[in-house]
Amino acid sequence: MTEKEIEIYYKTVLDLVSLAGKVVNEGFSITKHVETKGSAADLVTEFDQRVEEILIKKLQEKFPTHKFIGEESSAAGVKTIFENDPTWIIDPIDGTTNFVHGFPFVAISIALAINKQVVIGVIYNPILDLLYSAVHGKGAFRNGRPIKSSGQTGK
Repeated sequence: MTEKEIEIYYKTVLDLVSLAGKVVNEGFSITKHVETKGSAADLVTEFDQRVEEILIKKLQEKFPTHKFIGEESSAAGVKTIFENDPTWIIDPIDGTTNFVHGFPFVAISIALAINKQVVIGVIYNPILDLLYSAVHGKGAFRNGRPIKSSGQTGK
């Protein structure tokens, strides 16, 4: 992949998480239909499904050769194989339990892996309007401003 292609993917996904964030905001304060995916603690709402559908549909329209691994479609039995092809990995509402209970700690999480290496990562909390993103070799950002890690190694 060229730098220009990565830039196009990055700009596209930033626009799409903003669009998907409107769906999350729309559903945040209303009563939601909630189902479980496997355990009582693993929840899914119609908003999880709508956000994933929007992201996949719009990305497929723009990048028809790309692959997708979506949390909700995988849970519904859609077979996914992680290969070297450009692959979007999507958690449409990370923090569904918080979303269901009206706690604003939720995010749309999406990454693009190429050759099984993540090259773009985006985490957007539309409730708090916080957008974290990173591009391999270009740095990490909070709401478009560069951020740096603390340098701590965990030791």
